[in-house]
Amino acid sequence: MRMTFQRMADRRPVETLVERDDGVVFLMRGAGGGADLPHDLVHAVVETALPLADGVWGCVADGVIWGSMRHVSGRLPPHSAERSDRLKRERVPAVQRAESLADVVGRLARGEEVLPQEVAGSGVPAERIGSAVPAVREAARRWAALPVGERWVVEWPTPAGRPAARGDRRRGRR
Repeated sequence: MRMTFQRMADRRPVETLVERDDGVVFLMRGAGGGADLPHDLVHAVVETALPLADGVWGCVADGVIWGSMRHVSGRLPPHSAERSDRLKRERVPAVQRAESLADVVGRLARGEEVLPQEVAGSGVPAERIGSAVPAVREAARRWAALPVGERWVVEWPTPAGRPAARGDRRRGRR
């Protein structure tokens, strides 16, 4: 899956282009903008660094369609709404954990206070959480330096053992 984040001049909501491996394309509206690292990009960095296969972006890769997503192109698979709803229900604890981890790692990266119980309550060892902090700091530095209007593309990893979807082959021909 490919996510394309565009740097905005101000704090308008960021619309991320999401190209799933099955060829379906969405625009996902999210918080952030301007020089601040967009919330959804924080998720991509944290979920990749830790790694969290069942966080926000892993859910999207597996077929979840969040309310903030608008279908742009590509044929949605049959029963995609039902599959999305089922996955959302099944993954509530994992997504809540991903939200908490993105918040904690983001605050640590900005040098803000994080209480020990917030780290302990994440279910992820403190040293692993700490290992994601430099990645978020580097992403924030790169994002702030990105010229307005430019894009940052993130490739979501296909989990080991899972065959590449047809979108992976299609992208290779671009």
